[in-house]
Amino acid sequence: AVLGCALLLPTALGEDCPSQCSCWSLGEPWGTGVDCSSRGLRALPRLPRLTRILHLHNNSLASIPAGALDSLGHLQELRLWDNPWHCDCHILYLKLWLQDFSAPALARLRCASPAALRMKPLGQLAGNDLGVCTRLLPTKCLQFFWRDLILIAGAVITLLLVAWALKFSKKLVCQLRLGSRRLGRSIPKTH
Repeated sequence: AVLGCALLLPTALGEDCPSQCSCWSLGEPWGTGVDCSSRGLRALPRLPRLTRILHLHNNSLASIPAGALDSLGHLQELRLWDNPWHCDCHILYLKLWLQDFSAPALARLRCASPAALRMKPLGQLAGNDLGVCTRLLPTKCLQFFWRDLILIAGAVITLLLVAWALKFSKKLVCQLRLGSRRLGRSIPKTH
């Protein structure tokens, strides 16, 4: 009986169970079940990597951060319904991820806001429904752009200098050959 209870403890799962959730083992090779449903969650907790079953329904989740589900390669079951999804650019990651993971799970999700999209299925959102999702390049990207531009200009100048040096060296070699021939003609041969 003690061994059976140990399987339910988060330490026996090899990874910590989020404090707001309850976890259970599906047996060591099969991974972990994680139930975070009906907990009032506003943000996705850090999930065990070997999560196979994940219940996040009936919470206050408005979006899922980009990349948050990418590490859950063993996930087989996901419940996300009954969350107030805010359908703007931040929901695009979840929509695209669910298109690959589970079309039925995507079909169950509906936008709660903005008002123009209220009750619209997330799977039916088009690009223009989300507004303008492109951003201007951040300052750091612009700094990299200028650095790269200077490096490219430096490489072009270096190549031009090398080409000029090669051309000049060919001319110099030709002049040396001609000079040595002239010198060879002017020196009398002694036999």
